[in-house]
Amino acid sequence: MPDVRLASPQGKWILLTTVLGSSMAMLDSTVVNVALPRIGRDLDANLSALQWTVNAYMVTLAGLILLGGALGDRVGRRKVFVVGVVWFAVASLLCGIAPNAGVLIAARALQGVGGALLTPGSLALIQASFHPDDRGRAVGLWSGFGGVGAAVGPFVGGWLVDGPGWRWVFLLNVPLALVCVPVALRHVPESGGGTARSSEAESGGQQAHGRFDVLGAVLGALALALVTYALIEAGEGGLVVVSAVAGLAAAVAFVVVERRRPDPMMPPDIFASRQFTAVNLVTLCVYAALGGFFFLAALQLQVVVGYSALAAGTALLPTTVLMLLLSARSGELAARIGPRIPLTVGPLLCAAGMLLMLRVGPGASYVSDVLPALVVLGLGLVTLVAPLTATVLGSVSVVRAGLASGINNAAARAAGLMAVAALPLLTGMGEEAYREPAAFDTAFGKAMGWCAGALVVGALISAAVVRRPPPDCKRPECLRHGGVTAPPLEGEPVRKRLG
Repeated sequence: MPDVRLASPQGKWILLTTVLGSSMAMLDSTVVNVALPRIGRDLDANLSALQWTVNAYMVTLAGLILLGGALGDRVGRRKVFVVGVVWFAVASLLCGIAPNAGVLIAARALQGVGGALLTPGSLALIQASFHPDDRGRAVGLWSGFGGVGAAVGPFVGGWLVDGPGWRWVFLLNVPLALVCVPVALRHVPESGGGTARSSEAESGGQQAHGRFDVLGAVLGALALALVTYALIEAGEGGLVVVSAVAGLAAAVAFVVVERRRPDPMMPPDIFASRQFTAVNLVTLCVYAALGGFFFLAALQLQVVVGYSALAAGTALLPTTVLMLLLSARSGELAARIGPRIPLTVGPLLCAAGMLLMLRVGPGASYVSDVLPALVVLGLGLVTLVAPLTATVLGSVSVVRAGLASGINNAAARAAGLMAVAALPLLTGMGEEAYREPAAFDTAFGKAMGWCAGALVVGALISAAVVRRPPPDCKRPECLRHGGVTAPPLEGEPVRKRLG
């Protein structure tokens, strides 16, 4: 039984190291978009290289994040977390010294592997270390501090790009790791492996006595990588067709393997829940739109409107700030009225915000053009994100909550990377578009239409399928959320404060 109390010195050290570890991955996912135009100019990279700078990280992260949670359960959560932090820091160093776009992309893929190890591990350490009476508050603080990190990320990234240079966006992770690792080794108790019982709710679904589903993880990551390559490099010849066919074949093989394995990474029977399946479809629609939006919006503000990297990063803050301030109330409201209305209204508000971004072009005013769009988008995110996570977790049994949240997290990241790969193709954005303001502005307008359409589809699915969970459902509940590009791995345990 974990017995560390949050108020104790050890409890504070555990919270510090888990926040630092998760913040490394969260900061990286929010600041890189702001740095893309400068990376492109300095490395003489075309648009597809910038897409890969984002997606190489997302491919390995989305493909391996479920396996990362299971690995921690098998060999020790602290051990895997520390390895993930060190791996992420070394890969970040390689990103920071990359001499060309090819090396940067390869290093970003390695970063994703580290992220897949440390991201589920940070929350698993809290769950395994703290006394049950303090666990909910610890998770809330972890989520809140993570939200603050997400909020300041674009600002810090913009400041670094305009000041010391874009390489420091990656190099910043090295000193964070130098603090995080010694604290973890000294103050965080080991759990998982042979030191404590393993549960599906903590590990993402695979018991410690089961075998790793390495084949499933490899096939999943391979399918994502091959399809992403086909979308980004479309029009470049026969290799693209081969890649697309191979990617689809890998996806089919993944489904077959998961159906036949006794201990699959993604058990097909979890999708027997109609609500779970529907909410994950909503997740795909919502996070595809968000992934595409935040990739392109940072470019639009710099390439077309003429903002500096710092100004562009600061301009995007309202969405995250609104989520930090209001997501707790949104979670409470959804607990009272059920998830159907928030999950219908929220995507529609986000779609309206993206359509308002059509006004953001050359000479756009921040106060009258950019800010209203971001406020409406932020209110949509406030409305939908907390209920979305809680509904996913409430759609399955309590012992499968970790598995459900891991699948939902992987789905969100996969949706984002597919959007980043597909939107330039769908909008006719050429390889040099980010160097041509007029061409980029035209393509950005089309992209906002596609993103808004995806959100409307998500709203329709919610209205048609999503229903209130049973009154006795013991679901975790996400009461705070600061990130905007992926859901948290798990929320706070539900309290009986609502009667």
